[in-house]
Amino acid sequence: MADYNTYRTAQGVGTRSAVIDQGLRAYMNRVYGLMSVGMLVTAILAWGTNMLAVAPDGQLTSLGVTIYQTPLKWVIMFAPLLVVFGFGAALNRLSVQAATMVFYGFAALMGISISWIFIAYTNFSIVQTFLVTAISFAGLSLWGYTTKKDISGWGSFLIMGVIGLIVASIVNIFLQSSGLQFAISILGVLIFAGLTAYDTQNIKNTYLRMADSDSSLLAKTAIMGALQLYLDFLNLFMFLLQFLGNRE
Repeated sequence: MADYNTYRTAQGVGTRSAVIDQGLRAYMNRVYGLMSVGMLVTAILAWGTNMLAVAPDGQLTSLGVTIYQTPLKWVIMFAPLLVVFGFGAALNRLSVQAATMVFYGFAALMGISISWIFIAYTNFSIVQTFLVTAISFAGLSLWGYTTKKDISGWGSFLIMGVIGLIVASIVNIFLQSSGLQFAISILGVLIFAGLTAYDTQNIKNTYLRMADSDSSLLAKTAIMGALQLYLDFLNLFMFLLQFLGNRE
């Protein structure tokens, strides 16, 4: 009888483990799917904004002058950052559908915000850098997902690094120092490479802690996870572009 009970207990544990594994795969697929659609929205808006802002002869249109050469450019630059902070604060009060739309709206805003790269860099170098970023991101995220090493201790250092990057970038808007910009680019690549692995492991562990939670709550955490990986990918791309991009 003891052996039978032990078998049933082991069978129950094994069944639950299989359910959690299946749920985790579905959860991560949802995270990566949301992130991928967000990146597609950003790419379309960035390219579309550039097409409307730059005339065939290379001169700025009236729209281009407005968004690149008037004070509106500061609003466009910092609006996505404000949306991120507001989204994190309001997530629990939003429905899953509303949270998804806010995420896609943020991705659209970000596309407009970075549309200037099509003016500063050649199209070929942008595509090339995107492919390098995608390969690097995939490898880092896969390592973060599969490693048995606990890298949760990286979090505080990486967040401090991000804050330092933001402060240094704002300062350099006024200083226009090429040396400082080079240092920011190097640190940016390293920090967001680390964040890609860290956030992937954190998203995985979040699901394992919340596997029995309400499906709506899990869906919202998946959206937040997608936002985190989206920001990791985009920032990694932007910093790599400063190294690999050929300027117009």
